[in-house]
Amino acid sequence: MREIESLPAWRIPLIYLAATVAAGLSLPRLEHAYIGDYGYGMSTDAAVALFSSVSSGMMALTGIVFAIGFVMLQFNATAYSPRLVDVFGSDPTIFHVLGIFIATFGYSLAALSWTDRTHTGTVPPLSTMIVCILLIVSMVALALLVHKLTDLHISNVLRRLGERGRAVIDATFHQISTGLDSKLESPGEVPPDLGPATQKLIYSGRPRVITEFDHEALVRLAQSTGAVIAIEYAVGDTVIEGSTLLRIYGATGLPEAMLLRAIHLGDTRTFEQDPKYAIRLLVDIAIRALSPAINDPTTAVQALDQIEDLLRRLGRSELDVGRVHDADGTLRVVYPMPTWKDYLVLSFDEIRQFGKTSVQVGRRLRAALAELAETVCTDSRRKLVQGYLEHLNQMVDFSEFDDFDRITARQEDRQGLGLSRSRIGLADAEKP
Repeated sequence: MREIESLPAWRIPLIYLAATVAAGLSLPRLEHAYIGDYGYGMSTDAAVALFSSVSSGMMALTGIVFAIGFVMLQFNATAYSPRLVDVFGSDPTIFHVLGIFIATFGYSLAALSWTDRTHTGTVPPLSTMIVCILLIVSMVALALLVHKLTDLHISNVLRRLGERGRAVIDATFHQISTGLDSKLESPGEVPPDLGPATQKLIYSGRPRVITEFDHEALVRLAQSTGAVIAIEYAVGDTVIEGSTLLRIYGATGLPEAMLLRAIHLGDTRTFEQDPKYAIRLLVDIAIRALSPAINDPTTAVQALDQIEDLLRRLGRSELDVGRVHDADGTLRVVYPMPTWKDYLVLSFDEIRQFGKTSVQVGRRLRAALAELAETVCTDSRRKLVQGYLEHLNQMVDFSEFDDFDRITARQEDRQGLGLSRSRIGLADAEKP
């Protein structure tokens, strides 16, 4: 089964190292052979001091880069969500910076070895210039790496997750016309007229996460035999030994190796073809902030800002993308996709449960649901949102709040505790 085709981040410094070794073995030799007699006024002692200082300083700076990298990963794991380690830890910036430091260190040693090599007082001019340029680039890279730490600020973390979610929604769904009611809210179900399955594929191997489907390859396979491929697992699901990965309807003999190559697996979930993953991470941050150990409802409110934006986009999108047709319009591939209810459950249930003692979170939830009910495009989706509003009202009614807190909790407030949009029962509360 095919893995995600991407360059592992740890290989980036190795590429820099290979380029440095190649340059260190070739450029000084060419320099010595063709422009070895060129002098530019720099003494050998000064050159040796320069190259020695740069090479030794880069070693210390490389240690700082590693320390910053570990701090970034540890901070993400403890402050926000362990799953964010994959998002920020796979950022190639730190590995490129490390590679630049390795290049500066390595080439400085190469230039040092060719300084006054024949005891004629010569200094390699081109290598000296390259070392100085690499030193400047290293300082700029260090400044950019330090600036990268601002990405760990909670507002930037939430914004970045929101951007990833918006990107996958735009790539996956199409908007639907206002007022058009969705006829299909369960696109992953196999249509009843397909008949019995004629072939099935059993997964064998260690647990893996489905990260992406190659729709074009699956359609070609199904079209070649007139079959319909029904995938049992959705993107983001973990498949384990003995699981029925997919079923074939209408044909037999589809090559299992090609079917397996069309389903991409990884060790962790990714954002590609997985609209729920960005919401999952935002909810993780919100419920962690609502834990008694942290007790930071404002962070949960900020997470709800991004969640509401993603839900508004989903509420205006045609979610029935789990059915793929060929060029003739014949159904060829079926796979599970979340329904509107699934998105609502993921986005609100855990935050509502963990934030039931927070007036701030309740007010922000109410504002999100009230405005979401006005922006969704279908009546069925609107009814589900209104059902969540009623559930939120019941939660307030049965909460441990006193009468005044219940009145406050029933107000809509996009800031949680900032500006009330609805003053239900407030006049009654102010009566003597």
